[in-house]
Amino acid sequence: MHIILYQPQIPQNTGNIIRSCKALNAKLTLVRPIGFSLNARQMKRAGLDYHNDVEIELIDDLESYLKELTKPFYFFSSKVSQSYSDVKYESDAVLIFGSETTGLPQHLFDTYHDRFVTLPMAEGARCLNLSNTVAIAAYEMQRQLNFSLL
Repeated sequence: MHIILYQPQIPQNTGNIIRSCKALNAKLTLVRPIGFSLNARQMKRAGLDYHNDVEIELIDDLESYLKELTKPFYFFSSKVSQSYSDVKYESDAVLIFGSETTGLPQHLFDTYHDRFVTLPMAEGARCLNLSNTVAIAAYEMQRQLNFSLL
């Protein structure tokens, strides 16, 4: 399992996602720029000591990365209608999440529209917390694969 965070801004969210990555045996990629230092006290506190046990990769250009990627990938956004639970995840799927403040850039939506999914929410709700969204999506993928990636 592989999770990508596009320009994350809140260290506590990334720390929580690191904890989830440890529990799910997932790799984490962060797309620069990020809104905090990886040594930030809040990020380490939220991630506890798990940051030492999770493979964390930093990249500068998501589009170049995706062009070289041979695995299936999915973007998560509150601005689409296809449900995340309608996808049949493969064991090597990559889950991509946008920044807490700006989401994902429009050009990714324009290029990969068919790879965007959402977590259904009540009308009027803007979005879920990033770390909650990652956990829900990643556990759905694991559930579909009978937790074989653990």
